[in-house]
Amino acid sequence: MFLNPMRQFKHAKYLAWIAILSATSVFAQTANFGKISLAPGFDPGTAIATGSTGGYFSLPSLANRDRHNNFCLGYSGNQTPDHILTLERDFPKLRLQVDSRGTPTTLVVRGPSGTVRCGNTSLEDTDWKAGNYSVWVGAKNEGVQSDYTLSVRE
Repeated sequence: MFLNPMRQFKHAKYLAWIAILSATSVFAQTANFGKISLAPGFDPGTAIATGSTGGYFSLPSLANRDRHNNFCLGYSGNQTPDHILTLERDFPKLRLQVDSRGTPTTLVVRGPSGTVRCGNTSLEDTDWKAGNYSVWVGAKNEGVQSDYTLSVRE
């Protein structure tokens, strides 16, 4: 049995789109400095990650304002998130805190539904839905680099 060449072309087009979307999904799960996975009641000692801030990639290009209409600020090394925060269940409230030994830092967090949250050095917010969150830790000033520790608390 032979298929119509145009029909074969249509199927190839769909397969190509599936491959592109799959690759995009995998790329979106990469991070510069690693992943944190949390379930309610987690030990705060397990919700810690390290990395380094700074660069020339403008974080406002990812999101100019967050869900509360706060400005998103800072500079990162590139558009790849620094961390992927995976929430295994919904959290009523979370606090992300950056310790960069005095260097002014910023946070941009994009949630699974595209919701953005921004903060300076710390970010505390409510209604965190289960899923993967991309986290960028930026330097407040362009080109400034500093090592940091990121911690998450309930």
